[in-house]
Amino acid sequence: SAQEMKHMESVSSLFQGEYQRPDPSSEREAFAAAGEQPWEMIMDKKHFKLWRRPIAGTHLYQYRVFGSYTDVTPRQFFNVQLDTEYRKKWDSLVIKLDVIERDVATGSEVIHWVTHFPYPMYSRDYVYVRRYSVDKENNLMVLVSRAVEHPSVPEDPEYVRVRTYESQMVIRPHKTFDENGFDYLLTYSDNPQTVFPRYCVSWMVSSGMPDFLAKLHAAALKAKKLEVRDYLAGGKAAESGAEKSPVTPAEHKGDGTRAPAQLDYA
Repeated sequence: SAQEMKHMESVSSLFQGEYQRPDPSSEREAFAAAGEQPWEMIMDKKHFKLWRRPIAGTHLYQYRVFGSYTDVTPRQFFNVQLDTEYRKKWDSLVIKLDVIERDVATGSEVIHWVTHFPYPMYSRDYVYVRRYSVDKENNLMVLVSRAVEHPSVPEDPEYVRVRTYESQMVIRPHKTFDENGFDYLLTYSDNPQTVFPRYCVSWMVSSGMPDFLAKLHAAALKAKKLEVRDYLAGGKAAESGAEKSPVTPAEHKGDGTRAPAQLDYA
């Protein structure tokens, strides 16, 4: 995570008013470490920039988003992404979003997520483990996810199972976790199991990413007035301090709470 933040530092001037746009090759090299393929910028918006690079030996891309907001606190932005119940309300693409298993010692969670895909494609479902960390000493917040298999969530013929998925987000407050302003770096890749040409998948990413980030930002703004679970405060609802009942494994079929050593997914 610290290494990812060094990449952020190298392009932090992208969000400064005095920024003079360099040539495209220098923008790519700013993100590419030694021996890695360079990143290609495919989108340059006010609040975020999007790069991609091909994954060797596949038809897939890895994507990287570098964004910044000044009207939302890092805590709000972090909590909105973790609160699955709240996401069901603000993300209209969600069909299902459930916590299948939780490790109370580490905070790792196995999630089952079913999402709409553009017509005429089938809806996709993901089973993934996610883990988060707050590094107060270095003023960082980290959220990582990757696809796993879980016995409680067999494949459903109604959906297409996405078996390759990875996501890492690093959030750096401009000041503190509770003051407006932060930068974030999101790196992710997945295999949507589609026979569409690569350029079609790239188009879906390019069209869908701005919409998703806009909804995420709006949801974070609304979170100021809502009882969104506060993951930095041990699960208390934000603002009001009221407890929100966490989803427990017992609420899902045939699954019980496991000890930390038994949760082998994280």
